[in-house]
Amino acid sequence: MNRNKRNLYQVLLTVIFAITVISCGGNEEVGTENMMSGPNSKTWMINEELDVAGDEQELSELEEQESIQFYADGRFAMGSGGMLQTGTWSFDQSGKRLTLQFEDEEMTENFEVVKLTDSKMELKAEDGSLMKLEVKE
Repeated sequence: MNRNKRNLYQVLLTVIFAITVISCGGNEEVGTENMMSGPNSKTWMINEELDVAGDEQELSELEEQESIQFYADGRFAMGSGGMLQTGTWSFDQSGKRLTLQFEDEEMTENFEVVKLTDSKMELKAEDGSLMKLEVKE
């Protein structure tokens, strides 16, 4: 009987440990759609870009000026240096996916939303590169 209690104790500890690891895993925050656009709109600027290996990529002058504005009605405007691209966006919070559909183009961009707070956003492109953005004040 003593051996059965010890085995039961070990099983319970293992289950508690597994539940703790699963519930604490994935410390990254992925907020709501409203965090992306705010109540009306929100403008984001690229802060840092990492390649697939995680190495920081130097941003060009044009990239440093680039911004993307998300509107609460599902539209976006992305531009820099006098160029402007517009379209619609959608965010699947449960799938952590951001989709940009460019206007008058068949081009769609999909990103994994790694982190989304009121002031920071991290997007992973399909090629594995990571773009870190911050809200423009």
